[in-house]
Order: sequence, then structure tokens, then C-alpha cells
Amino acid sequence: ISSLVNMGRHFGDLAKVRHVITYSLSPFEQKAFANYFSKGIPNVWRRFTASFFKVAPPMILTYLIYSWGNMTHEQGKKKNPADYANDE
Repeated sequence: ISSLVNMGRHFGDLAKVRHVITYSLSPFEQKAFANYFSKGIPNVWRRFTASFFKVAPPMILTYLIYSWGNMTHEQGKKKNPADYANDE
């Protein structure tokens, strides 16, 4: 029966919530790049250096194994010229 009561309401107005106070600021009053240079760039650098040494070594190892496998495969496809030296 609750679906019949909620029919025709918009998504944000599906329930009445009491005793909850919300505050918001107009997008026109916000600073788009507040603390961008003083806090944003150092935070990006800190997060990058914290995760770089966890992510980079496995990726480098995977690349080296992949390139070694491709090189070995290409060498395996070539014919050995010594096997055909006396075929006349």
C-alpha cells in the first residue's frame, strides 16, 4: 500500500524526514578553486607518492615478462638456417 501513497511523488520527496536540518550553499556563492594550489596539488602529490611504489613495481615486472615472452615467441617462429645448409 505504500507504493500507492508514494505514486506521483518525485524521487527526493518520497518520505517525510523530521528533525533533520540540512544546510547548503548556492553554487554561485562557492569558490570553484578554493585552496586549489595550497592544499589540492600537495594532496595529489602525497597520494601519488604513497601509491606509486605499490603499483609501479608489479606493472614494470608484468611489462618485462610480457616483452620477454613476445621476443621468445618471435625467435621461436624463425627457422634455423643451419638445418637447410646442405639441401641441394
